[in-house]
Amino acid sequence: MKVGVLDGRTVLVVGDRAVDVEAASGGAVPASPASVLAVWADLLRLSEQVGDADGSGSAPLDPARLERPVPVPLQAFGIGVNYLDHAGESAMDLPRNPLVFPKFSSSITGPNDEVVVRTEALDWEAELVVVIGSECFEVAEGDVLAVVAGYTIGQDLSDRVVQFEGGANPQFGLGKSGPGFGPIGPWVVSADEIGAEPHLAIRCEVDGVTKQSSDTEHLIFGVPALVSYLSSRVRLHPGDLIFTGTPAGVGWSRDPRETLHAGSRIETTIDGIGTLTTRFVAP
Repeated sequence: MKVGVLDGRTVLVVGDRAVDVEAASGGAVPASPASVLAVWADLLRLSEQVGDADGSGSAPLDPARLERPVPVPLQAFGIGVNYLDHAGESAMDLPRNPLVFPKFSSSITGPNDEVVVRTEALDWEAELVVVIGSECFEVAEGDVLAVVAGYTIGQDLSDRVVQFEGGANPQFGLGKSGPGFGPIGPWVVSADEIGAEPHLAIRCEVDGVTKQSSDTEHLIFGVPALVSYLSSRVRLHPGDLIFTGTPAGVGWSRDPRETLHAGSRIETTIDGIGTLTTRFVAP
């Protein structure tokens, strides 16, 4: 099941068509995106009924009109150094436990929202993003699928100057939480289609040139470990996001360093989910 938001209404994405969930359910399932996670089980049942999307509420899908697929999260977490190759290019030791930083919710934006470039040190980080589906605390690794609604694509955009201005005490949260620094989308794919241990190719192209290419099977701490670890320390809520980490190929680790600028365009693709396109503009 693919769930998106179009013109402020929740839709199921079936092939190249969008199915308005309220129309398709005869009003039984609300179209308000604020309700999407509360009615997730209803959406799963509805997705089995809509078939080829030729019924009520179906219309051609225009990807350029898709909006943020979930409400602004109460909490968003970033995971640092979670691919072996990225640890190597960053010259950082492998963590014994997940390296967690806050990605403040004001940074979360949608698949067609432009990002304003206000720094000369803006970097890309392609990531698989976990969407929490229900309130939970102290979840065992084997029970993670019961609390994960699904997955989407994200960019953990980073102002490297702000991130490292603390010297030995870097400001990861601030450096990665500027306006628009957390684009996600284009939709959420339900966890039942992907599972708890996704093995999905992940790629990032900047202006048509491939910069990152890996597979989520190379995560040091996989989805079960991350959800269990986080939920052992904080209570998770529906809609919370976990940016699971990025593979090698970020701009700041290249020689010479590369950064994003007004006019840049990122295409982040994760097989089994889709492609998130992010465009950058001047102030």
